[in-house]
Amino acid sequence: MEKNPLSVFEKEAPEVASAYNQFIQSLIKTQGLDAKTKQLLYIGMKIVTGDFIAVKFHVPMAKKAGASREEIKDTILLTLTITGLKGISHSMAEILNIYDTTEL
Repeated sequence: MEKNPLSVFEKEAPEVASAYNQFIQSLIKTQGLDAKTKQLLYIGMKIVTGDFIAVKFHVPMAKKAGASREEIKDTILLTLTITGLKGISHSMAEILNIYDTTEL
């Protein structure tokens, strides 16, 4: 059974996890980009860095923030310029399935 990596982080290093969570909360509160755009950026960045576990968490957050399926798909396609087909072959079908099965 795959464990949530953030849960393991919080259990094994609670003080560091707490500081990290405060950092993330401060980023969420910035005003320059709306929540949907931030989530789309996170998805693209996480695909490029190969962090597909994080992508699985950010896709539902993007959908809940108002991202359309087309916006998710365009975000994935933009990673072609950095990763080539690696990001697409590694993620497109799974990401779109996550989007399609996420209930609001």
